[in-house]
Amino acid sequence: QVQLIESGGGLVQAGGSLRLSCVVSGRTFGSYNMGWFRQGPGKEREFVAAISRGGGIIYYADSVKGRFTISRDNAKNTVYLQMNSLKPEDTAVYYCAADPDPLNKVVVTISRYDYWGQGTQVTVSS
Repeated sequence: QVQLIESGGGLVQAGGSLRLSCVVSGRTFGSYNMGWFRQGPGKEREFVAAISRGGGIIYYADSVKGRFTISRDNAKNTVYLQMNSLKPEDTAVYYCAADPDPLNKVVVTISRYDYWGQGTQVTVSS
């Protein structure tokens, strides 16, 4: 049974920073390509950032490029999302997801991810 548990969300003022963490258990973490997604109020879930299983390939949505940084520590079974210069429009529930595809790649499509966390709320006040 694969489990993903996010943490690190909260309330922050515009311009502030948060770091989200996602711990994966149940299988070798290094076998997953990982991604972060978010779903704002009244919106569909959207791609935020992705990192390949080896960590060498990274991709960001245009809306967060230059402000967010995805990283992973395979020794700790954890993927991170460092969020800087936060804006009110970043307010959403943030989800991490795992793709067990053996290819070392980034995945931006929601349907390609097999495992999801429960989400962590990020609220940015103006």
